[in-house]
Amino acid sequence: MEDQFKKMAGLIGEPVRAAIMWALLDGKALTATELTIVTGTTAPNLSMHIARLVQADLLSVETQGRHRYYKFSRKEIAYAIEAMANLIPPGSTTTISTNDNNSAIRNCRTCYDHLAGKVGVALTDSLLREGIITENGKTFELTPKGGTVFSDLGMNIDEIKKKRRSFLRPCLDWSERRYHIAGALAAALLEHMIASDWIRRQKNSRAITITSKGQREFYRYFKLNTE
Repeated sequence: MEDQFKKMAGLIGEPVRAAIMWALLDGKALTATELTIVTGTTAPNLSMHIARLVQADLLSVETQGRHRYYKFSRKEIAYAIEAMANLIPPGSTTTISTNDNNSAIRNCRTCYDHLAGKVGVALTDSLLREGIITENGKTFELTPKGGTVFSDLGMNIDEIKKKRRSFLRPCLDWSERRYHIAGALAAALLEHMIASDWIRRQKNSRAITITSKGQREFYRYFKLNTE
């Protein structure tokens, strides 16, 4: 186990490979060309690094026509990468940045397949405050009231529970240093928000923009003011 851990840490810790993993945290599959631009390396060098990540089953590849798309081979890898960000000293992540994109990411972003950042944590606080979810030790649980709220949104809770993954769990937010919701329910909620135009992805970024409709709906269902 120790040897395997050292091998895995070495794979992820190499700067180019770390940049690849970080770029894939927005949940979208990317081509080698896109990853070359993101990492700032050469195509041959990127190819070598991708091959090692695929061989280690950290990344998977799908071919569509002439293009090959790379993504995490399983969701747990994304959660591990996000969790590693919490090892960054607090002073490094809480310093206010003058970069607009950094500020947007800290305010509202995707954490692979669920909502994170200041808004993600505030949403979790509202869910707890309104009795939509409860905190039970180190876990979150959906309440009967919460089941009604999500059903009113058109979300099928029974179907979401059938997914082969955790239904609802806390995820430590690297910028807020507090928990936001993760798991199948959080992923389904993010999909609903995007499909219903509550939120929109920003181009080439994990940052999320909340629409005027979203501001109304966040308050309507969760009593959360996002303005």
